[in-house]
Amino acid sequence: MPNGSPADDGVAEHAGCLAGSRAAASVSVIDASSSGPDEASQHEYDQLLAALGRTEEFDQRIAIHEAGHAVCARLLGQPLGGATINPDPSGKYGGLVWGPQYSVAFANDDDDDVPDVCDQLRTLMPQAGEPRADAADIYLHALNRCMEIAAASVAERMFLPGPPVPSVGDIEDAIKYASLVCQSPEAMEKFISLSETMADDLLRPYGDVVLALAAELRIKRTLNAREIDQIILDVETRKAMAIEHKRRADWRKAEQDAASFRAECEPLDAARLRPARDQVS
Repeated sequence: MPNGSPADDGVAEHAGCLAGSRAAASVSVIDASSSGPDEASQHEYDQLLAALGRTEEFDQRIAIHEAGHAVCARLLGQPLGGATINPDPSGKYGGLVWGPQYSVAFANDDDDDVPDVCDQLRTLMPQAGEPRADAADIYLHALNRCMEIAAASVAERMFLPGPPVPSVGDIEDAIKYASLVCQSPEAMEKFISLSETMADDLLRPYGDVVLALAAELRIKRTLNAREIDQIILDVETRKAMAIEHKRRADWRKAEQDAASFRAECEPLDAARLRPARDQVS
């Protein structure tokens, strides 16, 4: 949920760049030959960006950021309510992903702010030497939530040049969740770093899904849960079809190679048998 403006964050890079071959490999089912929006659509889009006070590059970055949140949440099995890249009129956020009944995907109460909830839970968490089994769900929730938060920055690093957009809300929430698990600032830093690594590991194979969702967000601006899941399904279906088509093409090539090999061997076999027939005669 990035805040601020391009001028505030110094973001002016082009968003079409991919960060390395692993990211490029994961987006092979996205059609890169599209001619882009027509002149009328581009003019309409430029007017929208002017009204929002954004550059096109910053709008692309927010779309990738929110798509990272949403795709990671679904990979973690968390249902969504929707996502938007339109800013809050009060300036609270520049884009947002929320759960079925909540303002963010993993919140527990729509009226409670994440730091407040974490502060209330912290007093109930096991202390050193106390059994932790009853709090296992909270520990797992904290890890999953930190992964979902980190996924936005991971997505930006995968596809965009420069550092991710600073998101004060994301940073504060990650620290609060980490504080449920860790006792010291050093431990919290390592816990957040672990969640970032795990988010990268989870999200990178689905870079094509992130790009497709980000592209649709830039067009429609706001998507509900059904639309998000349909986009994910469409990309995964195209990917499965591409894999199956390649498998069949590889099998046909193997059959053709085998047939060619047999054709080449038949004259050699005949030549080896001819001297034996001559000796018998």
